[in-house]
Amino acid sequence: MGYTRLLLSLWCAKRNVNKPRNHIHRLQQKKLRKLLCYAYVHSEYYKRTFEKAGITSENINSVPLQQFPVMNKKILMDHFDELVTKKEIKQKELAEFDKDKKQALYQGQYHVVHSSGSTGKPRYFVYDEKAWEQMLTGIIRGAFWGMTWKDIIKLLRDKPKILYIAATDGRYGGAMAIGDGVRGLKCSQHFLDINTPIAEWKKIVKEFNPNIIIGYPSAIKMLAEEMDNPRNNSICVNRVISCGEPLNLGLRKYLENTFRCLVINFYGASESLALGVEGSIEDGMYLFDDMNIVEVLDGEMYITCLYNYSQPLIRYHISDKIQIRDKNSKDKYSFTKAEVLLCRNEDVMWFRKEDGTKEFIHPLSVEGLCIEGLLDYQFVQTSPHTFQVLAETENIVSKVNIKQELEKHLDALLQEKKLDNVIYEIFLVEGIMPDSKTGKKRLIMIKEDDFHETDYKEQAV
Repeated sequence: MGYTRLLLSLWCAKRNVNKPRNHIHRLQQKKLRKLLCYAYVHSEYYKRTFEKAGITSENINSVPLQQFPVMNKKILMDHFDELVTKKEIKQKELAEFDKDKKQALYQGQYHVVHSSGSTGKPRYFVYDEKAWEQMLTGIIRGAFWGMTWKDIIKLLRDKPKILYIAATDGRYGGAMAIGDGVRGLKCSQHFLDINTPIAEWKKIVKEFNPNIIIGYPSAIKMLAEEMDNPRNNSICVNRVISCGEPLNLGLRKYLENTFRCLVINFYGASESLALGVEGSIEDGMYLFDDMNIVEVLDGEMYITCLYNYSQPLIRYHISDKIQIRDKNSKDKYSFTKAEVLLCRNEDVMWFRKEDGTKEFIHPLSVEGLCIEGLLDYQFVQTSPHTFQVLAETENIVSKVNIKQELEKHLDALLQEKKLDNVIYEIFLVEGIMPDSKTGKKRLIMIKEDDFHETDYKEQAV
């Protein structure tokens, strides 16, 4: 998207922020009905499931959204090719495309976001150019949240230098969107991959000298600790934008005090990369009602993305937990307010290198691991130089092959982080147990005591 067009799109999006609630509701419903009709006509899956629910072309504009069928990750994967509205988009071809990191666009026109969570089979979310541009506008609006147009123009005129710290080696939605957005705004950028040895961070940041930092809050915290006091190192940051992980109150205050600037908490997911933003604890999280519809059913979160027509996601279940807040007269904006509890609240594994220095492995550097037949996995750190991997597999696949593929990935990761002294073991297990307190499976467990094989029933290899 060109610079002028991007600014015009941003101006229109920012206008929505201050519009009355009834205006936003009308806009949302107009977009919803257009999407529903399009999906009904162009998607075999939606036409069939809508009609099974009694929804036809005659009543589709009057049936409440709550009466439309819900969907989930399994449905998406099982019916991918008939769910998308563009016949040229094929799930099998996307898997092949994903392997070729040199190709930026699928078939020269589609942006592809890879998301696998903790499962062995990747999910793909496809955005055509129009949807991608709308999403970029939403992300930039969130990044500039609370700024006046005068402030934005001044910031862009000064050519900000933006540092992005996260997983960048892959088709991660955040990295792709930030990169395109920054280029569209003609700003300078530097990507600091989460797997870069931490000893190199300080030098990289001092040389680039950013004034805006975007990334995982846990990674930004490690950067602050590594640099001791950023401003003493001639780093003057005007804004920190947290994304990809939960940002708790204590960490927010730490980042605000350390960088002495505003911290913006941005909320997105692969299903819709622009979901909401929190400018401050006092304001709370505002959901982008002009881009999505968020529902809470029995404590579970469902989204309808209003701008992606190539791969419509209608009442799609995602794993984040959310609570919608009641509106009150003190709210700054008419958008829906919510409290979002992301499920990826993981630990970071810290290890001690041979020279006595520390190095870490971040959970999101291994979260995209995809091996055929690998159903689930969990990392268990048992000491400053040892960890275990618990891998749940399908019975029909070769367990030897899964173990070899895991070893190949882990060996490369440890070599990249210069953790040659770290030792690991792989256990093939029948299932991964959830946390007894939360009921959720954690990707990384910190367990200093010895691992007992009786904790998990190991499979023979």
